[in-house]
Amino acid sequence: MEMGISWPAVVAAIVVGMAIAWVWYSDWGLFGAIWRRLTGISEEDSKRAGKRPFAVLVASIIVTALVLAAACSIVSGFVGSDALWLDVAVGFATWLGFSLTTLTQHNAFEQKPAQLTVINSAYQLTLFLGMALAIGLLQ
Repeated sequence: MEMGISWPAVVAAIVVGMAIAWVWYSDWGLFGAIWRRLTGISEEDSKRAGKRPFAVLVASIIVTALVLAAACSIVSGFVGSDALWLDVAVGFATWLGFSLTTLTQHNAFEQKPAQLTVINSAYQLTLFLGMALAIGLLQ
């Protein structure tokens, strides 16, 4: 078993990540309207922000794909198996240990609505699992 990052897997994870973000948060997506209501961010606010939020999203998705691919490779090498469930487990553990915990802390102290925390946490879970699945299928 050879450890290493599969670049096609990273690219696929980036595409999957961008698609999940669009489906989740776009104005036509699953939670776009609710997210706008809960955050108070209007379409005009988004237009005023310009391309900066999108650039942050792309950079974040790229870093997430690279880190997940590296983590999946390390776990695969350590365990001696390239089973798909291991990659999904890495995605879940990463979400649980880093994403859910930090988002929940910040939202609690910032007194954000619980519904917003659930929407964002569910997005991140879907993001991490979807990207890890793409990596696992192509790694």
